[in-house]
Amino acid sequence: MNTLTIDVPVSAPYRVHVGTRLLEQVGPIARPLVSGRRAAIITDSNVGPLYAPIVEASLKEAGFSTVTFTFPAGEAHKTLATYGQMLAFLADAELDRHDTVVALGGGVTGDMAGFAAATYLRGIAYLQVPTSLLAMVDSSVGGKCAVDLPQGKNLVGSFWQPRAVIADVGCLGTLTDAQLADGCGEVIKHAVIADPALFELLESHPITRSALENALDLVATVIARNIEIKRDVVVQDEREAGLRKLLNFGHSIGHAIEARAGYTLGHGTCVGLGMVAITRATARISDGDETALEGLADRIEGLCRAHGLSVTCPYTAADLKAAALHDKKRRGERIDLVLPRGLASCTIQTVTLDEFFLLMEAGLAPKEDEA
Repeated sequence: MNTLTIDVPVSAPYRVHVGTRLLEQVGPIARPLVSGRRAAIITDSNVGPLYAPIVEASLKEAGFSTVTFTFPAGEAHKTLATYGQMLAFLADAELDRHDTVVALGGGVTGDMAGFAAATYLRGIAYLQVPTSLLAMVDSSVGGKCAVDLPQGKNLVGSFWQPRAVIADVGCLGTLTDAQLADGCGEVIKHAVIADPALFELLESHPITRSALENALDLVATVIARNIEIKRDVVVQDEREAGLRKLLNFGHSIGHAIEARAGYTLGHGTCVGLGMVAITRATARISDGDETALEGLADRIEGLCRAHGLSVTCPYTAADLKAAALHDKKRRGERIDLVLPRGLASCTIQTVTLDEFFLLMEAGLAPKEDEA
């Protein structure tokens, strides 16, 4: 497979590499981008045993000395306490401002390692080496990094761009079916907000285990297209002052579901539920084309099913109300929501919290044929 590259021309430009056997290339890619000689690999207890030795060998061959920090896998460990342990590890390893952090893993690892890099010594270089589909298509690109608080997801963080993103699609083969499906939530989101052709491709060729085994080139192409979609938004609004909020389609309800579930439901699953709910709500409450939007909601729901995502929310709007109050996009008694008008046509609207709760109620109510 030829490696695909996507340049991201933000304030600190970098290149995304998508292909196979790229873990062995982390060192050569990093060497011209980093002046220091030390690299700290940050990974979790699931990914580390699989891939850290490969990345470590590549870095050493490129002239780096390495240390590795491994934390327990899972969103439950995306905390200030784990982040503090990372900082202490970097300090004990005596990394200086010329050295680098390598974030090896999924979205939790990338978010926390990026935040550690952003704040250690007021900012050092880091590389994103995503190993999950969710991280490849979403969290590794764009420079957002954060940790969770008990009150909500990603409430403490910063914008800090990586020096490079290295996405080895061969890593997807070690994901469980549930982990693979979870990444598809963000893939579907990008198609809904920006690319009807991608949406139709996913309808005819879902990203499943069979695709990994028989059509890996197609999977890499889909990943690269997702990165381009996110890139095109981020370069226009690097720090989420306006347009970048489109990338939050499905997230306000989705994050509330995630928090209410104690992060036992995957992020992509919750985004999928949020996309269907907000689309149905817009159809039922707005003065737009109700039939078209209900049809779009049905297509999103069908696409989620085809990718192995649950389409049944276990909670009512009342269950989610408290969690929804901690959304980062809330401003006092108002909140910014992404509302669909059609495929590849969404708007950002500021609504009151009461209006948001009405939308949640409408979107999570059963369809008439299910009532």
